[in-house]
Amino acid sequence: MLAAHMDAIGLMVSQIEDCFLRITSVGDVDPRILPGQAVIVHTKNENLPGVIVMPPPRLLLPEEGTGVVDISHLFVDVGLLPSKVASLIRIGDLVSFGAEAVEMSGEIVSGHSLDNRASVAAVTLCIQELQSKSHNWDVWAAATVQEEIDYVGAYTSAFQLRPDLAIAIDVTFAKGPGASGWDTFDLGKGPTFGHGPNIHPFLFKQFKELAERLEIPYETEPMPTSSGTDGMAMQITAEGIPTFVLSIPIRYMHTPVEMVMLKDIQRAGRLLAEFIASLDPDFINTITWDD
Repeated sequence: MLAAHMDAIGLMVSQIEDCFLRITSVGDVDPRILPGQAVIVHTKNENLPGVIVMPPPRLLLPEEGTGVVDISHLFVDVGLLPSKVASLIRIGDLVSFGAEAVEMSGEIVSGHSLDNRASVAAVTLCIQELQSKSHNWDVWAAATVQEEIDYVGAYTSAFQLRPDLAIAIDVTFAKGPGASGWDTFDLGKGPTFGHGPNIHPFLFKQFKELAERLEIPYETEPMPTSSGTDGMAMQITAEGIPTFVLSIPIRYMHTPVEMVMLKDIQRAGRLLAEFIASLDPDFINTITWDD
């Protein structure tokens, strides 16, 4: 089972005041990036463009007028009269970022929801490559939901499919301004291999040896606690599933301007396909714990 979550962080309409919409977050949304953002309000019948606005600082309390404005003071303005807003929009309607993706220089793409569109693209490339490769194993590709909340889609998909092996494909933090520690990774140097309690050490070893044989660059990503990915959910589903976590570095995670390098996506997709093609029919019986 290949799991790449298709959900993204966003917002939800929590209250309607005249023609303005109060909002709350869905997932880990950083309020610092919200004012001035273009958004789309997803109503029952149509998608409405809007912008996130806030009151002038002088109209807020002194302690709230400077620094980061709390989401409770932000509104979405869709440019409609109150009667039209009331007829089209309901409390609970979802609000997503509205900026279009941009192809940057250096084969880099920037946009919102690359967490985790990048991994869905990598899985798609894997499936395409497998069309021309002989492989002994059946492959299920799951575009899971609610990973940003509590991995619900990974739990239910793994429970229904009961795969012999599971691989979570996600994104991780790339190096950038103010982000250069051991828990960040370079763009353009390949995917990362998770190493920690959610990852079966035998699968880690197999991916490491395969990447080195194929001369595909990779970095080891320490995951000392929960991986924060679908891997955690799949690993503990039913009686337990041997699981691996492969991640693609992106900059500016959980913002509307996430950045990913295309060749990292391509490398991840190829590596997944080569791993699946390398599996012998009795591979599951060769898995051991090597302390």
